[in-house]
Amino acid sequence: MANTYHQIYIQVVFAVKYRRAVIEEEWRPKLFSVIGNLINESGCKTIIINGVEDHIHCFFGLNPTISISELMKVVKAKSSKYINDHKLTKSRFEWQRGYGAFSYSQSQIDSVYKYVQNQKEHHKKQTFNKEYLAYLNKFKIQYDEKYIFEGLK
Repeated sequence: MANTYHQIYIQVVFAVKYRRAVIEEEWRPKLFSVIGNLINESGCKTIIINGVEDHIHCFFGLNPTISISELMKVVKAKSSKYINDHKLTKSRFEWQRGYGAFSYSQSQIDSVYKYVQNQKEHHKKQTFNKEYLAYLNKFKIQYDEKYIFEGLK
């Protein structure tokens, strides 16, 4: 639409169901590429996708014509279909329900990019659970811990 301008930067974090460590390093880059393409196809702009064996970080510029929930529904459904269609895991792959979405300003892009880029190193020092709870607390998001993480199976 003419005369409509936006600058909305979002980081979304979501986990494998039951936080199973099944996203293998050998096919992880292809998965990130698939997710990045899904984000771009929605009219948003992927900045960086990265993660480790049990969760993913997506940092992107959000197009205001699509809601974050609509975008994540597509990204999670189609990326899990990709994993299952290519038989990349031993059992049926699913993402855990829900996600965390955090907004940033233009001045924070470089630091968020570096943080997402260095996930492997970061998680040598901090678990996903602690990282996720730290995000919720940093952004002052109220939560009930019983709804945050599905138990490991």
